[in-house]
Amino acid sequence: MRWVVAALAILVLAGCSYRPSDGTAPSQAKEFTFVAPGGQTRLTYDPPEERGAVTGLEAEDLADPNRRLGLADFPGQVVVLNIWGSWCGPCREEIPDLQETYAQTRDRGVILLGIDVRDDRQAAQDFLRSRRVEYPSLFDPAGRSLLALRGFPPNVVPSTIVLDRSHRVAAVFLGAVRMSELRPVVDRVAAE
Repeated sequence: MRWVVAALAILVLAGCSYRPSDGTAPSQAKEFTFVAPGGQTRLTYDPPEERGAVTGLEAEDLADPNRRLGLADFPGQVVVLNIWGSWCGPCREEIPDLQETYAQTRDRGVILLGIDVRDDRQAAQDFLRSRRVEYPSLFDPAGRSLLALRGFPPNVVPSTIVLDRSHRVAAVFLGAVRMSELRPVVDRVAAE
């Protein structure tokens, strides 16, 4: 009986250090899963190697229904995701700060990518045009693209998520964000 217990212990320990036969290490990348401990509305994820990655986020381009747009279109760039709707009062308040942040950081490899949810395409396009917004937006009235943000509450509009150059979540702002909060985070992540 002792040899059975010893053999099982060896197998368990060997399993913990498993390496594929081709010599490659198992993937260390982990997917992002949203958690807001204690109901926090401002979250940062550090150090960078501990961050979870966002993959598969894409939807129709708001400006062109015949084109799909997503994170894969911005490799190596810091991506600031902003979940918004033309019907949302706080979204109207934060849009000038988002546009200004984008204008001031795009030359440093930062893209702002809106995700328009629960909206009408024409109303959303008019909203952006009237506010002279220059950054692209996904058109996702059903909010399906948000499934890539595993566990993210789809009813928290607006929300802003800062992804590092590897598209790992560096910060989350639930609710409207001001440039005075967002810009220091974007600058820090862009400098990593």
